[in-house]
Amino acid sequence: MNRLRFWTVVVLLAGTVVVLYARANSDLIPAREPLAQLPDTITGWTSRDLPIDQETRDVLGDGDFLSRDYIHEGQIPIDLFIAYFPTQRTGSTIHSPKHCLPGAGWMFESSRYVDLKDDDGKTHRVGEYVISSGQAKEFVIYWYEAHGRSVASEYWAKFYLVADAMRMNRTDGALVRIITPIMSHEGESQAKARAEGFAAELAPMLTRFIPG
Repeated sequence: MNRLRFWTVVVLLAGTVVVLYARANSDLIPAREPLAQLPDTITGWTSRDLPIDQETRDVLGDGDFLSRDYIHEGQIPIDLFIAYFPTQRTGSTIHSPKHCLPGAGWMFESSRYVDLKDDDGKTHRVGEYVISSGQAKEFVIYWYEAHGRSVASEYWAKFYLVADAMRMNRTDGALVRIITPIMSHEGESQAKARAEGFAAELAPMLTRFIPG
């Protein structure tokens, strides 16, 4: 199974490179609002922007990035990170949390894909992780958003990237990541409910910033 998965990834990446560079001059980049205009208050959650250092920006490449803490009075905070790339033909591509978080010292304790319904009733396919570093634990929700589609699997995200490049001449897309601590006085289910509730409120807002 691991060997099959390896070759599947190789084929997808090779196909991505061939298609994107073969049609490098035909990318359509739709109009959108910058991520900085995402509401800084979401149903009682107030936020503060977090700086993104130049080293991190160099790794991410060319795109529009948002890093914020959202805090609800009397509740544990939510960390929101969104990375939007108007084109992925030039080497700037979405980085999977499966690669970034271990590099920052976090270990994966569990992972699964689930369907999450937002406040408008739309269903999003998302990934949910529990990660740990020492005594600290956090609950993570993430998904890839592009062209009105929510995808949890990085492999399906690559597949749709190639397919949409061919049929739509678009390679824009985004990663949405939500993290909240799992405090010592609460269970994983409470952190999960907090993160999912925030995601359900956030998701309908994203169409202004991540074009469908």
